[in-house]
Amino acid sequence: MKRKQFIKTTSAAVVGSILTPMVSCKTEKKPTPKTIETMQRTNWAGNYTYKAEQIHEPKSVTEVQELVKKLDVQKALGSTHCFNDIADSPKNQISTKHLNKIIEINKENKTVRVEAGARYGDFAEILHNKGFALHNLASLPHISVAGACATATHGSGVNNKNLAGQVVSVELVKPDGSLVELSREHPDFGAVVVGLGAFGIITKVTLMLQDTFDVQQDVFLDLPLESLKSNFENIMQSGYSVSLFTDWMDNKVSEVWVKRTFTPDMTDLGTNFFGAVPASKNIHPIVALDAVNCTEQMGVPGPWYDRLPHFKMGFTPSAGEELQSEYFIPREHAVDAILAIEKMKDEIYPHILISEIRAIAADGFWMSPCFQQDCITIHTTWQQKPQEVMALLPKIEKALAPFNAKPHWGKLFTLDAKTLQARYPKYNDFVALAQKYDPQGKFKNSFLTEHIYR
Repeated sequence: MKRKQFIKTTSAAVVGSILTPMVSCKTEKKPTPKTIETMQRTNWAGNYTYKAEQIHEPKSVTEVQELVKKLDVQKALGSTHCFNDIADSPKNQISTKHLNKIIEINKENKTVRVEAGARYGDFAEILHNKGFALHNLASLPHISVAGACATATHGSGVNNKNLAGQVVSVELVKPDGSLVELSREHPDFGAVVVGLGAFGIITKVTLMLQDTFDVQQDVFLDLPLESLKSNFENIMQSGYSVSLFTDWMDNKVSEVWVKRTFTPDMTDLGTNFFGAVPASKNIHPIVALDAVNCTEQMGVPGPWYDRLPHFKMGFTPSAGEELQSEYFIPREHAVDAILAIEKMKDEIYPHILISEIRAIAADGFWMSPCFQQDCITIHTTWQQKPQEVMALLPKIEKALAPFNAKPHWGKLFTLDAKTLQARYPKYNDFVALAQKYDPQGKFKNSFLTEHIYR
């Protein structure tokens, strides 16, 4: 089957799922206010069925404290966007879905305090209307703040850290039900913010703000692979946030999305962007799909919250019938890592929807894949073909091993604890501190046991 025909056929098969309303979890029983007996509940993608016997839905921090103190084995559950079992528990999940309020916007300090279950799309426009902005947003604004930070999710831009980089302080419920506030000055801050759920349940998060700003988004098509090899750094530094979308075929990058801070005197990027040509209309990351729900392109400026994500705030772009993997590579190895994956294109292509390559700035969080090093990520959205994808991931991980690639904690990977330990300088310190906070193992689950505590 020829490439264009394949894309159209594959896209037709998945377009129903890509454009269907998203559900946060699937259940066959109407929930009671605080506790739900589990029937059949899955994560957002539907590829993982939660094993927790009970799910609790507290509506206040006090209720969270009471539950944490009373229950034995437990785990916080955010917006169910993880593709693995990181948010599962053998016995109890404590959902933060009702902890979704904006507590305070502090104009003097330029901070916003929100409850842990708030989603970025719930308050981004409110911040803009008050004259403020976050430094970045994820491609999908529907993920919860605490969950995104706990897994070091999403960065985009050579000078932009992942979303945890905005955190000023967190409020944590410890295993005994007590509350503790950890600010940037606290010695444990670098471990707890990207804490993988190992320390307790985060109930409130304070985020750093900046003055609101406008962003102009331009999209270019068919960037030659040879040009990418020669100009990678210049391409990635051409905007506030730059994304490369590729299916790895035809010796080219399908799309380059350049998001630039708008100023009245900014120059045009021209008609030849390192060999790529300007799109003549709005484009979806998967070329064959309609771009009606993508954020505005074509050089039309708009507020940060309506340009930094790839999809519009009011649109839920997927029912999640897909799989995702993401690997972080030190930026100095970016081109070599990309070429290593490109060699696997014939194996990857039959199962892929699209890959996105982004840049992320270094941070100081112990278990962040960008701890003390600038990175790029190779993020792949796969067709929901679990056997084929899980068979491919070890091959991809082997190809990226020379570059000490680290996986996204909330997506699919097969690397073992020994390999991960060697790639995280603060790994042992993290384990020791987590065991100090949670000596009885209330927040342990199979994910932490398999990937962290071994």
